[in-house]
Amino acid sequence: MNELLDEMTRPHFLGCDASYEEADTVIFGAPFDSTASFRPGTRFAPNALRADSLIGFETYSPYLDRDMSELKVCDLGDVFAPLGNPQEMLDILERRTAKILADGKRPVMIGGEHLLTQGTVKAVLQKAPDLHIFHFDAHTDLRERFLGQELSHANVIRKCQDMIGEDGRIHSFGIRSGGGDEFVYGRQHLDFHCFDVDACPASVAALMKKQPDVPVYVTIDVDVLDPSVMPGTGTPEAGGVSFKELLEALFSLAPLNIIAFDIMELSPPCDTSGISNAATWKILREMLLLSDKSR
Repeated sequence: MNELLDEMTRPHFLGCDASYEEADTVIFGAPFDSTASFRPGTRFAPNALRADSLIGFETYSPYLDRDMSELKVCDLGDVFAPLGNPQEMLDILERRTAKILADGKRPVMIGGEHLLTQGTVKAVLQKAPDLHIFHFDAHTDLRERFLGQELSHANVIRKCQDMIGEDGRIHSFGIRSGGGDEFVYGRQHLDFHCFDVDACPASVAALMKKQPDVPVYVTIDVDVLDPSVMPGTGTPEAGGVSFKELLEALFSLAPLNIIAFDIMELSPPCDTSGISNAATWKILREMLLLSDKSR
């Protein structure tokens, strides 16, 4: 009876109740925001999104005419979060991601602050050293240090670039905030696009023409959206893209070989209306469907 009860009440993202063994894609939450520089609260995102998805959202995408019932997705729940210890958290995420990849599955992380992408990308690079990253964000995240710290959500893309060690393999879109030196660095070393996501289809087409099967990691900081659409984030930046514009950019990624992705920086306490949760859920649903190549 206890086993049956546990199975019936086990929290999971809507449509993500496959067993680990049968799953093609594995989701895990990363409830950590210890380097948040403005408004904390992203640690609450995974469970808030789970709860809302089960009672308020749909598995069917009218955009893609697909349903999540077609997919085999497992929600592993949240990783243990050693609050106040970012390096240990990164190590935990690296191990979790490496295990999922070793088992032939696609890892998906729901954050949590954007720093955490550093841990998952490190594991993915070990599996796929020719990796490209598609990065959607309001912020450059290209500082060498922030507030004296080397580990911060403000320098995660700089750390990823350092790990990759080759220019042009990080494709950034929607950027509209950061230090002047970060913008110089971005233009020198990244496929770097400010203010909107309009260039995303062209970047996808160029990459497909040059390296059609290259592995891709997609990282989405929800603050790429305008605060009028996404108030529930820790560092909102005016002048962002609309939800429709972001969706169209994400749909352009469908031809790519997306082997992992994450959605970061949702902060439910910053938006008690639930609008931000709803938008983030739709981003997750569309990404799960468009990255699946089973049909």
